[in-house]
Amino acid sequence: QVQLVESGGGLVQAGGSLRLSCAASGSIFSINSMGWYRQAPGKQRELVAVITRGGSTNYADSVKGRFTISRDNAKNTVYLQMNSLKPEDTAVYYCNAHIITIPVAQTYYWGQGTQVTVSS
Repeated sequence: QVQLVESGGGLVQAGGSLRLSCAASGSIFSINSMGWYRQAPGKQRELVAVITRGGSTNYADSVKGRFTISRDNAKNTVYLQMNSLKPEDTAVYYCNAHIITIPVAQTYYWGQGTQVTVSS
């Protein structure tokens, strides 16, 4: 069994910052990519940022220069530092991880989601 537990969401004014965390636990052999997605009301879930085990990153154009993804491989944790937040960043943010488990299997896992609300 594998769990992804997110934390750090909340309500913030435009221009403010939040830091999201997502910790993976369970029968984990290794974790390949880890990422953050978001889903706003009435919209499809979209990629925000992703990071490989080696630290290569990719960002949605809408967050480049404002958000930073990082990870701590020893803690099986991924972070999303969000600065200069805008009302359009309001969404439920989901953690995603490509995990190799024990016994050996490869699966993409999702967290339960954390609400981020940015007021204008």
